[in-house]
Amino acid sequence: MPIGDFQLPAPPQARRIVVAMSGGVDSSVVAALAAQTGAETIGVTLQLYDHGEATGRAGSCCAGRDIRDARAVCDRLGIAHYVFDHESSFRTQVIDDFADEYLAGRTPIPCVQCNMGPKFTDLFRLARDLGADCLATGHYVRRVEGPAGAELHRAIDPARDQSYFLFATTQEQLDYLRFPLGGLPKAEVRALAEAFGLTVAAKPDSQDICFVPDGDYASLVRKLRPDAVDGGEIVDLAGRVLGRHAGIIHYTVGQRRGLEIGGQAEPLYVVRLEPHTKRVVVGPKAALAVASARIERVNWIGGAHTGPLTVKVRSLARPVPARFDGATVAFEAPEYGVAPGQAAALYDGDRVLGGGWITATEPAAAMLAA
Repeated sequence: MPIGDFQLPAPPQARRIVVAMSGGVDSSVVAALAAQTGAETIGVTLQLYDHGEATGRAGSCCAGRDIRDARAVCDRLGIAHYVFDHESSFRTQVIDDFADEYLAGRTPIPCVQCNMGPKFTDLFRLARDLGADCLATGHYVRRVEGPAGAELHRAIDPARDQSYFLFATTQEQLDYLRFPLGGLPKAEVRALAEAFGLTVAAKPDSQDICFVPDGDYASLVRKLRPDAVDGGEIVDLAGRVLGRHAGIIHYTVGQRRGLEIGGQAEPLYVVRLEPHTKRVVVGPKAALAVASARIERVNWIGGAHTGPLTVKVRSLARPVPARFDGATVAFEAPEYGVAPGQAAALYDGDRVLGGGWITATEPAAAMLAA
């Protein structure tokens, strides 16, 4: 898609584009590109969780400073800017879910929950209410018009691709959404920001989860769920007690650091978490190998798919060959770092087919033995 092409019928002057603005460089450039088309452009920011104001830490999405930055960009571009308070729904749909997932021994992905809730569902409704022809965001993915309608594709720059976080996008949402940055590298986006004279051109990218100060997930969960501090045993695969821990919220599957267990023949990793017994089960790296994963709440974009495909089980992982029967993803080779609570995004080449939530895994002992 050419730069500035929002895939809308001509003439652009008769169109209205709503841009989801977080106050960062990406969404700011999208707003500038939208305004450049001649379409009426409206910037919308959801106030979700203002920990940036409380901690004085820059780079946190939708915090007070970010709202001011978004407003300054809109003033520079001469477009309207609206802020909507969605802290209550964000707390219920994203933050509380995050805490509960950790307590249940699962590995949550709040960015997907946020896209499924406030960022797309709520913004989608707001954009419709404002009479917009489309809702544009700064995500690094591509919307491609296929033979059967709009398709979601990975970004051109694999280092920036955010398609893993958007697997739950519905077809109705995709028909309405636009992603102008999916064909651009980050360096070019920053260059565009400078060319447009935007003050956020050099603003650092957001780091960590927006509502977790300094990446300290355990502190947030402990604050929201005081009973999360209950300690328990660290055991090996045979159930032998090797030590104790101060709460399973401090651990995730695949973690090696922080176990503080010495005298072992080989490094130990967290293999699984048992919230009911409050046990952290550890083992060698080979014990992390997974043959298959069961997924639920599957979302398909553009219809179901049969046959070979590729799967991502972590945002930074490369898609790996697998098969999917509608309930279970079977990996062609043992896959590591797969845990309940994570998402499995399904691909056909660069096209995102959809995905679902991992609820259980099957060890790959037989695959490794073969």
